[in-house]
Parts: sequence; C-alpha cells; structure tokens
Amino acid sequence: MSGIDKVVLAYSGGLDTSVILKWIQKTYDCEVIAFTADLGQEEELDGLEKKALSTGASKAYIEDLQQEFVTDFIQPMFRAAAVYEGRYLLGTSIARPLIAKRMAEIALAEGAQAVAHGATGKGNDQVRFELSTMALAPSLRIIAPWREWDLHSRTELLEFARQNNIPVPVSQEKMYSCDRNLLHLSFEGSELEDPWLEPEKGSYHLAVPPEQAPDEPEVITLGFEKGNPVSINGAEMDPVQLFKRLITLGGRHGIGRLDMVENRFIGMKSRGVYETPGGTILYAAHRDLEGLCLDRESLHARNEMVPGYARLVYNGFWFSPEREAMQAMMDKIQENVTGEVRLKLYKGGIYPLGRRSSLSLYNPELATFEADQVYNQQDAAGFIRLQGLRLMSVNKVRK
Repeated sequence: MSGIDKVVLAYSGGLDTSVILKWIQKTYDCEVIAFTADLGQEEELDGLEKKALSTGASKAYIEDLQQEFVTDFIQPMFRAAAVYEGRYLLGTSIARPLIAKRMAEIALAEGAQAVAHGATGKGNDQVRFELSTMALAPSLRIIAPWREWDLHSRTELLEFARQNNIPVPVSQEKMYSCDRNLLHLSFEGSELEDPWLEPEKGSYHLAVPPEQAPDEPEVITLGFEKGNPVSINGAEMDPVQLFKRLITLGGRHGIGRLDMVENRFIGMKSRGVYETPGGTILYAAHRDLEGLCLDRESLHARNEMVPGYARLVYNGFWFSPEREAMQAMMDKIQENVTGEVRLKLYKGGIYPLGRRSSLSLYNPELATFEADQVYNQQDAAGFIRLQGLRLMSVNKVRK
C-alpha cells in the first residue's frame, strides 16, 4: 500500500496492538499515531501513553469519550431494546462505531492517509471498524495487519515483541481475549473455545458468582425520562455515573452474566462470556416500564423491529441510513416512556416489584375484577364473532 506517510492506529496497549504499531512502522516506513478511547476501561488505561510512545508512536491520543458513549450510542440502543439473538446486549458491538468515528476525525485532522485496527480476519470487529470508516471518511485507507502479515500465532507475536524490545503484559500461558467498557466485559478464548467446558473463575470480574452474592435482596428504584434512565432511588445522576452505579449494584448481586454461542457476521460460530451487570438491570427495568406506558400496537411494532435493529448494530451498520431511520421510529415510540420501576436484586435475578408513571396507559377501572361502570362485557361477544369470521370460513373450505 504505497503513498502512506501517516497512520492512526486504534491502540489498546495489549499484545496485538503493541506489535501492530511497530509492524506498521517497519512495513510501511511511516509515522504511527496511537489513539485510545476511554470508554470506561479504568485501570487498563494506566501507562498507555508512555507505552505507546516508547513503542514508537509519534503521538498518543487518550480521550475520555464516556459521556458520548452513553448518550449517543448506549442510550439510543437501549431505547430500541436491542438484543442480539435474544440474549446478547451488544456491549462490544456498540463501542466500535464510536472508536472508528473518533479515529477517523483524528486521522483527517492530522493529515493521515490511513487508519489501522487490531481486529482479526475471523472476527466481527474488522467489519465494524471498516464499515464505520467507510461511512464517515471514505477517503481514508484501512490497514488490517491480521489480514496482511505472516504472524499467525501468539507465540510468533511474542517473539516479534521480544525482537523489537516491545514490553507486553502477557506470557505464553492461556489467556482470555477481553473487551471492557462502561456497558460490559467480554471473555473469549482459553477454555471457552470448548463449548462444553464451564468457564473458569478468571472469567468473573464485574459480577460475583450468584451463590456468593448477599443473602439479603436489595430493592432499588430506577427512574426514566423518554426511555432514558435518569435516576436511582430518586437521586438524579449524570448518565456516566448512573451507569457506573448500576454496574456496582448488579455486580454485587451476581447479575448480568451470559455464556452463549453466537453467530458471527462472517459466518462462523463463537462462544463468549459477557458480564453486563448494569445493562441487564437497565434492560429489565426499561422493558417493564414500557408495559405501562406504550400502547399495544406501538409496542408490538417496535418489538418486530428489534431483531433487525440488533443485527445492524452487531454487523457494524451503526452509521447506515436504515439504522438511523429505525432509530427515529424507536425514539418516537419512547416519548411517553417516563416513570419509575421498583426492582429487587437477588442472587443473579432481577424482579420488578412495581412501576408507576404520570403517562401510564393502565386504567384500573377497566382492569378491575370488581364491578365497574366503564366496560360492557357483552360487547366482547360481537368482537369475538368478528375475529372468528375468517376462522369459520377456513374451516368451511377445509371440510
């Protein structure tokens, strides 16, 4: 790939991107700028700037994008109730478009000709990074070393690092491949590559095993405005702090752990363990409040869109026109989802205890089993007969 003088690399400081930084320098004889997005990795960011510069980066950007991550990516996705294959809350998927967006912005500002990432040729992240870049900055070229180089194993990467004096925080022992942000922590690799094996204790980090959770339940109240969480136990909170508080609450009670085999976009299956304690609480509370605030047909129409919306997020089409159009409908439907949900957290479980809203569509006079003056039960007979007309017609033809 000729004509490349400067590259912006999505840099995590792990083995792969540390080796990639040096490999790009040597292979393309160019300047490499390291970019790290702070999405809530906490201690994982310690010392990254120094490490990137010592490995050969000309500059090292480490930017706090947590606020944008929550308000412009996580919250819209949760307003859409997105869940992939009925289980996965898309913690890794939703982070990639934001990283790609900011990386492209830095590349254009720095006059770089290309961006680079450390995603493998087997995974979903390569698609997410590259589709986002193509949507936002199609003039930028993309370097994907895992699809280009002749380093095919962890042993070979470690040897490359040793030869080039690159400090890496790993050994040749089995390790998980992890991704952490404000929404979740994922684990892949090691014993998880055998779908029959139980995950080992090293895959518990954000949430305790349910059997180690407190023996006493904890009751919390989560407040919403237009589908977004805004308060815990009546105290309004900044979106980032609210998410961090939910992670603490869920983790303490062993909530939000998922072990699943999923279908990757490129066609293969993979097994992963996901810890999403805060997101799992949020998802349960949000869906519960919707039952009170959304009319039947709006809720059903939204639910029919969820699988398609989730696939777009999972497959890397966050910046596609169809996802944006679906988002507009999702957000319109959420305009009345305002209120509070009271939840019990107990040993891995989330149990809604009550919900209330000034915009509630629940009418106790209609729902009561006692005598009422607003509903004529005889009306149901005609309604049912009309609904049954086509069934009787089908039965007649079949006979």
